[in-house]
Amino acid sequence: MIPREEAEQILKDIPVKPTPEEVSLEECRGRVLAEDIISPLDLPPFDKAAMDGYALRSSDQAEKYRIVEVIAAGSHPQRPLQPGECAKIMTGGKLPPGADRVVRREVTQEEDGWLVIVGEDKESNVCYQGEDIRRGEVVLEKGTFLRPQEVAVLASVGVTRVKVYCQPTVGLLATGSEIVSPGEPLREGQIYDSNTYSLAAQVAATGARLKKVGRGRDEPALLRRELEELLDECDLVLVSGGVSVGDYDYVPTILQELGVQIHFHKLAIKPGKPTIFGTRGETAVFGVPGNPVSTFVIFELLIKPFIFRLMGHSYQPLLLKGELAEELKRKKSRREAWLPVEYRQGQVRSLPYHGSAHIHALTRANGLIAFPRGVKILPKGSQIVVRPI
Repeated sequence: MIPREEAEQILKDIPVKPTPEEVSLEECRGRVLAEDIISPLDLPPFDKAAMDGYALRSSDQAEKYRIVEVIAAGSHPQRPLQPGECAKIMTGGKLPPGADRVVRREVTQEEDGWLVIVGEDKESNVCYQGEDIRRGEVVLEKGTFLRPQEVAVLASVGVTRVKVYCQPTVGLLATGSEIVSPGEPLREGQIYDSNTYSLAAQVAATGARLKKVGRGRDEPALLRRELEELLDECDLVLVSGGVSVGDYDYVPTILQELGVQIHFHKLAIKPGKPTIFGTRGETAVFGVPGNPVSTFVIFELLIKPFIFRLMGHSYQPLLLKGELAEELKRKKSRREAWLPVEYRQGQVRSLPYHGSAHIHALTRANGLIAFPRGVKILPKGSQIVVRPI
């Protein structure tokens, strides 16, 4: 049984070779950049008005200014401004030569083609050329996960095709003779399969590609066929259930028979102790316990960062600091325990939680906290780190 930190290091040491491909700007959200993006232009590409108003020379101290033109966004100024002149300008409009300030419309009056400033405006109200991005600047680095805001940056510098890493293919196998698909009638002793659907949703959120989903009864020959097929076709295989030491936990033995090198089996984590990880060639496989909270937590802690590595991205989870609103106790402390919590305005509150089968507890939670190994009491007011979910 090894601690989480050792398992994380083992996963970081596994060699991966992300493969680049080119996609359109419209297809790149949720992918990882395979190259640096260097801006071919300044952004903004010219000095422009930050709001509706009047462009003028800040050195002018005239009582009123003659309005010589109207500049809309997207149009080109007709001529430079002379002393005592101004141009009526709309938000986003290009400043005419000579202008270095925009007086906002709310503090002005127009009188027969002349501008009179009737209020105070100390701001320049100008977006200056290159103040956001300079030509030749690296605006997005290789390995960046592309969210909508990064897609906007790509579009703003004129990118139409993007080199990204290929999405790893993921196969799922839920094991257990007691599980059936939602919608089917439940017979005595059976439960609905939730792990397949929770894992599929978690995989989709990373941007990886779900290739194949299987469900296997606790029969060695059937499980062997399912696992062999997934190992042959996928970059990553996720197996839920059948990984512990019970009479029907066949997965570890079958994986070894199929040539999988086991890198760890059993973690000092609660929930998720029986977790197993191995590789066969360039294919990796995780086996997680069948209890749904175990599956969810191990995915968040270990599997998600590994999937991002396969995509060429170094995932760093968001960690929030908070204060424990109540004392927490436990009887045993051999393992690091992860608990669902509610985090609001810096306060961390525990939730009703009955163990690794209590998946409904996660619907009320927005974070996980760790109860460190060797610690049985977390006093009220303790400063604690929350991992959002």
